[in-house]
Amino acid sequence: MNGFAEADLTCDGFLGGRIRLWQPRKGYRAAIDPVLLAAFAPAASGMRVLDLGCGAGTAGLCLAARTPGIELHGLERRGEYLDLARRNAAENGIAFVGHEGDVLRPPPAVKAASFDLVLTNPPYHPAASAAAPDAGRDAANREATGVDAWIAAALRRLRPGGVLALVHLPARLPAILAALDGPAGAIAVLPALPREGKPATRVLVRAVKGRKAAMTLLAPLTLHAGGGGDGGREGYAPAVAAVLRGESALADDTCGARA
Repeated sequence: MNGFAEADLTCDGFLGGRIRLWQPRKGYRAAIDPVLLAAFAPAASGMRVLDLGCGAGTAGLCLAARTPGIELHGLERRGEYLDLARRNAAENGIAFVGHEGDVLRPPPAVKAASFDLVLTNPPYHPAASAAAPDAGRDAANREATGVDAWIAAALRRLRPGGVLALVHLPARLPAILAALDGPAGAIAVLPALPREGKPATRVLVRAVKGRKAAMTLLAPLTLHAGGGGDGGREGYAPAVAAVLRGESALADDTCGARA
């Protein structure tokens, strides 16, 4: 599989410039979702972590920058994006083991491992939705694997008591909860609102494999301050801006008890 030409890439800062990541000018480009996911995922030094469908590595590398000492792995089926993840990890001085393969048919090294944390930003749109013109963007945004099968695959990679953290669309929350019901519990759902009084546009979900405990619906996270429509970084609410600068995480008292 051909990689990206250097001229087709941009190098972009995340976490206030603490890390810089190469990503394609066209195709799937990370926005704030993987950064928020990394801030929502509970991690500690020594944990073995899998970024499932890692793309260019944004979520896992943001998590590793926030939590030094994790053992970070990434699984990605598109080799050109996995090459970017490896490059991004190396240039930011982050240890990273990249695995090429499908979520449902992972390579032997992934199948043989057991992880403390799996974080994932699955494709948001059903397989029947219109295809994006760029193959990379289409693969990132449109399901080849249903969200129920994706979650089942993620849970298989977790040790008992391990944590799954994901970000998705609110419309897919019923399917997400149905897939988690039984094999996981202690579910925490964090709705993310674009502005105060607006419907949520994202949900962050966390669950513990094998845990039997009630679900918690957390107080919403409001992304933008005020009523303006600029949508720029300057308009982020202070708590969100601090997360995006790498100054804080979505702390355990916001997300629920750590497993």
